[in-house]
Amino acid sequence: TLDNNLTFHKHINFVSQSCFYHIKALRHIRHTLDTHTASIIAHALVSSRLDYANSVLYGAPSYTVTKLQRIQNTLARIVLHSNRFSHSSTLLHRLHWLPVQSRIRFKLATITYNSLSTSSPDYLATLISRYQPARSLRSADLQLLHLPASKTKFGSRAFRCAAPSIWNAIPLTVRNSPSITSFKTHLKTFYFCHPPA
Repeated sequence: TLDNNLTFHKHINFVSQSCFYHIKALRHIRHTLDTHTASIIAHALVSSRLDYANSVLYGAPSYTVTKLQRIQNTLARIVLHSNRFSHSSTLLHRLHWLPVQSRIRFKLATITYNSLSTSSPDYLATLISRYQPARSLRSADLQLLHLPASKTKFGSRAFRCAAPSIWNAIPLTVRNSPSITSFKTHLKTFYFCHPPA
């Protein structure tokens, strides 16, 4: 749901309403489910809504992402039968769920990997290019992307700027993954150990 200034306030509100509706329903039946089943249902009904089109939230104001993080924290507490005083980071680690900010970066990094390895979709692949230094430098072997300059913070949220910024911050061992499956596995591990600031 777009607004004139791309603040995504309306979008976040719609996502919140939908998620809390399903969280409330899950809370009513949680006592009849084991943890594994509750986790599967939580992912199908709520996490999938948090992940849908979340790449557009890269660089959005922190309070918008914080609102989505509260949803995920509430969901984790219900799945694990924890009280509201339990530390959310510990609960997310137990469920092996990446926080919302990391999930946004994970999505963009995955899209970038696909664009580089398959050149599709064309409209995204044409927006990114390999970094090629003017002279022979060690950085030429690091599989980096060219990061175009952006005069505004709003402009830095565009895919042509966001993708290289996220890609270049990923270790070379992860960027050189031979398949999308191994890339996702290594990337998730990296974000668990090094969450975005």
